[in-house]
Amino acid sequence: MNHKQKNVYVCQNCGYESVKWLGKCPECGSWSSFEQEVRKMEIKKSAAIRTSTPLIRLSESSAETLPRLSTGMDELDRTLGGGLVPGSVIMIGGDPGIGKSTLMLQLLNALPAPTISLYISGEESDSQVNLRARRLGIRNKQILFSAETNLQNLLQEFDQVNPHMIVIDSIQTIYHDQIDSIPGNITQLRTCTSELLRYAKNHNVPIILIGHVTKEGNIAGPKVLEHMVDTVLYFEGDNHYDYRILRSVKNRFGPVNEVGLFKMTEEGLQVVKNPSEIFLSENTPPQSGNAVVAVMEGNRSFLVQVQALVTKTQFGLPQRTATGIDHRRMNLLLAVLEKRCAKPFGFYDVFVKVAGGLRMDEPAADLGICMSLISSFDDRILPAGTVYVGEVGLGGEIRTVRRLADRIMEAQKLGFQMIVVPRLNKSLGKLEKAKLKEVEHLSELI
Repeated sequence: MNHKQKNVYVCQNCGYESVKWLGKCPECGSWSSFEQEVRKMEIKKSAAIRTSTPLIRLSESSAETLPRLSTGMDELDRTLGGGLVPGSVIMIGGDPGIGKSTLMLQLLNALPAPTISLYISGEESDSQVNLRARRLGIRNKQILFSAETNLQNLLQEFDQVNPHMIVIDSIQTIYHDQIDSIPGNITQLRTCTSELLRYAKNHNVPIILIGHVTKEGNIAGPKVLEHMVDTVLYFEGDNHYDYRILRSVKNRFGPVNEVGLFKMTEEGLQVVKNPSEIFLSENTPPQSGNAVVAVMEGNRSFLVQVQALVTKTQFGLPQRTATGIDHRRMNLLLAVLEKRCAKPFGFYDVFVKVAGGLRMDEPAADLGICMSLISSFDDRILPAGTVYVGEVGLGGEIRTVRRLADRIMEAQKLGFQMIVVPRLNKSLGKLEKAKLKEVEHLSELI
């Protein structure tokens, strides 16, 4: 068997390959992203006989489902759609220091006793991981550790141990010795992930890959990595707050956009069972600019507080600052209030913040944001015990949102006496209509 080398240029942003260097990638449009790679190619003297997989009828194929493996952490099971699916590959991304490795160690510790798990770390030594494990109180003797980063050696270790669960921290440190490029390279990531995916499917072993993220918050590497794996989770949070959100953005075996809420403590991550009480526990005394909204994260509804501060600008150009919501969404709502409700925000500085470090992306929070802005602009306190739910259109109309009944039930469960909702087109069943205030336009509330 002979070997020869092949030089290719690979875009480090999307993985596009070219036989020559290009200034601009024709696939993703990025500039100066091509790097040269040297690959070893094997030339076989005799071509191997290829065997094709027999065709089967889809209606006659086996529909056997393997039981899910519970992680022992309710919030993680919720995010995964009920637990770990045997043979699945899960990618977890998040900012440095957010708690990804801590979450994985606690996951392995919470697995049932007969489960043999393998923790691969290419970034820390066994003594460093052991120090964290002692701090977290991990005593599970079925957790095996390896600092190997060569993929071929790892596959041999897998065959020797036959683990029931594998965690690799991180995929950017694993390399294939047949590829002449550094670990973390586009080709290395794609090849190593493909080999691990094949092993997981053939042995019905769930594998969790921890991935680094870019400065934009996306998992480092080509987008094809997220297409290859079965589930993609993002571990979100702010280092200035103790709360962490585990969000699923892709899940072949469960719902998408499901979230799990954790609190970071000295003993590790703790599950938060009632997010509404957490985000409203530090509710300030009644003052202008505060409004409570009901948002949906996955299949869960909880209440959060929106705070707004409107002051006269001291410069020619007013300031616009948004924390926890999209800056463009805030500008859109300000334009609606100025045009449809005659509120001259063009002469005022506007600051909007979501209390607790949570980020809201859904339009159901529009009505609460508008009411907090109006409250601060007029310096009038909103009625106590009121929750606002609704999307605001460009004409100032209040549009209905999904899962409205779940939001109303969550507000009633926490003792809120008034829920402002869009004018309903159908009955909400057993919900108490006396506690609902239906509106069609922002002007009705002003």
